[in-house]
Amino acid sequence: MSYSLGLTLYNLAGRPGQVASTALPERPGGRLVWLHAPGPEALAAMRELARQLREADGVNVVLTTDHATNTGDLLSQPAPADHPRAAQDFLNHWRPELAVFCDGALFPAMIHECTLRRLPLLMVNGRQPGLLPGREGWYPGLIKAALQTFDHILVLDDTAHRAFQKAGAEPAQITITGRMEEASAALPCVESDRAALAAMMATRPIWVAADVAPQEVDHVIAAHREALQLAHRLLMIFVPQDAASAEAIVARMESEQNWRVALRRTEQDPETETEVYVVDASEYGLWYRLAPVTFMGGSLEGDGCSRNPMEPAALGSAILYGPRPGIYGQAFGRLGSARAARIVTSGGDLAEALGDLLSPDRAARQARAAWTVASEGVEGTEQAMTLIRRLMDGPD
Repeated sequence: MSYSLGLTLYNLAGRPGQVASTALPERPGGRLVWLHAPGPEALAAMRELARQLREADGVNVVLTTDHATNTGDLLSQPAPADHPRAAQDFLNHWRPELAVFCDGALFPAMIHECTLRRLPLLMVNGRQPGLLPGREGWYPGLIKAALQTFDHILVLDDTAHRAFQKAGAEPAQITITGRMEEASAALPCVESDRAALAAMMATRPIWVAADVAPQEVDHVIAAHREALQLAHRLLMIFVPQDAASAEAIVARMESEQNWRVALRRTEQDPETETEVYVVDASEYGLWYRLAPVTFMGGSLEGDGCSRNPMEPAALGSAILYGPRPGIYGQAFGRLGSARAARIVTSGGDLAEALGDLLSPDRAARQARAAWTVASEGVEGTEQAMTLIRRLMDGPD
């Protein structure tokens, strides 16, 4: 009774969605699985799950998310509003054989409609169960009943296990699998360019200042100036957030700092005496391979980091970042917990941390830890794939 009351109150508090009235992508023929990613961290894992479903099993996938920055060639759309009519329209259009939710985001109206259709439900990468932002409220028995409709709930760790059980999931539903694998963040590069630059730079210490926001330029300049006192052959690869500012930055560094600066855009090379190499953002895979240390720009005084820190991590670069991680807070948290990334709170901190990482041993330890974090998750994805196949095939 409490669940019926809770669901009724929840539906009354919501608004019918408008997604069904917009043009939806055409449903392909054949089997189809619905994946929902509530945020950018979930999106990375769900893209990899989608890839495996399509390539290994030949199953179509529709991905819903409101945070997509890059869904590639996946069928995708914004998440439907959690209201009975929107749920019915969504399921009528896509006719999925299975629904896979992530993190713990719950759609009670959608979940109820799925149960009426006997649609299997799976939760993966579970952290903390809860209603959608903006839909919170007192709805008796709603979260407990929604959780108990899931066939399986795969969670990250003991803390997540306790959170789901406390919210009402049965212990038999919950399995600790750890984090699901994300698609490799390792960016490509032209190997001939890497080999040529590596030979040119020889044994010089190198660091990358990536995606540097305009208000961070002074801090990066100061950090490099101090680090040069510890390692006079140090080379900074500087990637401005605003590509149009590259020439002005070169002129400033040459006039104010008396540095020897090369600009890749004009086909200049980092010669033996070059102290700063100003480059564009199109070759990050090259710079991360060459530099054992990377500062993630935008995180110190910008609008937040706009580049995935798993990109340098996957290529073995130790990471420095500021207190504004942007949409990658969880990724930085994982790297920080593994001592694979170091937070800096000021320009002075950046200079000190950079000086510490000029020690090859320290940089190598942090870089190895970063690579390990970027590479984890294979087992979690395999367990999710096994359950998806079992649920789609049905009972023997």
